[in-house]
Amino acid sequence: MIACGALTGHVREIAARRAWPVEVHSLPAVLHNRPARIAPAARQLALQLRARGLRVALAYADCGSYGALDELGDELGIQRLRGLHCYDVFGGQDRIEAMLEADPGTYLLTDFLVRSFRRSVLAELGLDRYPELWPDYFGHYRRLAWLAQSRDAALEQAAADIAELFGLPLTIIDTGTSGLERELERLVGQGALADEPLTDEPPTGGAPRIDGAPRIDGAPT
Repeated sequence: MIACGALTGHVREIAARRAWPVEVHSLPAVLHNRPARIAPAARQLALQLRARGLRVALAYADCGSYGALDELGDELGIQRLRGLHCYDVFGGQDRIEAMLEADPGTYLLTDFLVRSFRRSVLAELGLDRYPELWPDYFGHYRRLAWLAQSRDAALEQAAADIAELFGLPLTIIDTGTSGLERELERLVGQGALADEPLTDEPPTGGAPRIDGAPRIDGAPT
């Protein structure tokens, strides 16, 4: 399983708990800041794993690749998580789509982003060095929504600190990881990672609780 670094911890926990015979290989989450690099990196790793006789699946949604991961899937006969981004995986495509349609100025967070915001967003975008660019990146947002996989006091404080940076209200939506687990189960259950000999040719074909009221650019999904 090739996993986005933002999902790797959850993928490993789920695979271990479900006793799936799966190797989890992580790609850096910061690739999401340059999503054109995701598919080439995934392809290189997938070919290395296939050379070992392993089946491969992608613990990625589209993630801003604009179909490049689907093209990779068609090329190598591998599958990915359904959805445009990990927000869809955690929160459900219909709910996230409706949320963003109702208020396009919603900035979404996951536990990973809450933990790593200063490193994976501020530092990667250069905002720690050039804070005057903040309005260019984030001036159009009107609220924050944290899709929480597992809350604790430290994460809640970190999320509140991010909301304070934005000067915007924070909504906490408890999603857990059940959506991700269902998607991983689909990949494993459909034989994407079945222990079968590989041929030289790839195969052909191929409700959360909301607390309070009130998308992310350049950060992991």
